[in-house]
Order: sequence, then structure tokens, then C-alpha cells
Amino acid sequence: MYEIRNVEATDIEGLKAVLDSINLFPSSMLEDMIFDYLNNPGSEDIWFTAVQNGVPVSIAYCAPERLTEGTYNLYAIGVKEAAQNGGVGGQMMAYIEQLLRQKGHRVLIVETSGTAAYLPARSFYEKLKYTKEAVIRDFWSEGDDKVVFWKKLN
Repeated sequence: MYEIRNVEATDIEGLKAVLDSINLFPSSMLEDMIFDYLNNPGSEDIWFTAVQNGVPVSIAYCAPERLTEGTYNLYAIGVKEAAQNGGVGGQMMAYIEQLLRQKGHRVLIVETSGTAAYLPARSFYEKLKYTKEAVIRDFWSEGDDKVVFWKKLN
């Protein structure tokens, strides 16, 4: 079983191992990306992980959408390759949805690619009752659309 919790500074190396096993973003970017969260007590960013025996097997990053009231964007979520297809992703999504509800937030947005390689991700969000709200053509690169999913939290 997995414990899902907020990321701690001691998780960095384990999170890098998660990132090195998947194609989410280069692990070399992690320390800069998470710096404010770890060092600013007023940060509204949410970094969370699932751990098994004290070792991270997933990573996720969620932050408020600027100029909105109660809307968050899940910018990244990934599960270590060896732990994929075991329900960790669904548990992570349930965790962040519940946390945002408890804090009174209204909407969670998730963005992904429209390429064939990301069909499993799009199916995952649809399975979790996210609505495909928009497609922005050629967003990531020529021929790679941004697909935006939306879920009302309250």
C-alpha cells in the first residue's frame, strides 16, 4: 500500500529516480522547480508523492491558476515505471481532489498532449470523470495539440 503525502526535501533524490524512469520532465529541472515550495512557507503550490517503504514512487505538482478564484492546475503527475498500472495514479488524483475540496477550491484543470503517445493519459482522465474542455491545436509543437480537461470539485 502507498502513503500519499506532501513532498519533503528529503524526497528529492527519490523523486529524481521517479522522473528518470518516465518521460515527464528532466530530473535535472526538479530542484529549481520545487525550490519555492520547499523554501517559502506562503507558497500555494502543492507537490505530493506516493511512497512505499519510505521511497517515492510518484510525483505530482499542482498550483493555483493566476487571476482565478479557486481554480488549480495539475501541471505534472507521473508514476515510476515499475509501479505503473497499479492504481497509484488514481489514488494520487483522489488525494489532490480531496485536498483541494477541503481548502474550498472549485475547479481542477489538467492539460496533456493530443498525440497518440498520450492516449493512455487522456483515457485516464476521462475514466476519472474529467471533461475534455478544449483542444488548442499545434500548442506544444507543430501537430501536437494541448488537450485541456476540467473537473468541478464542489
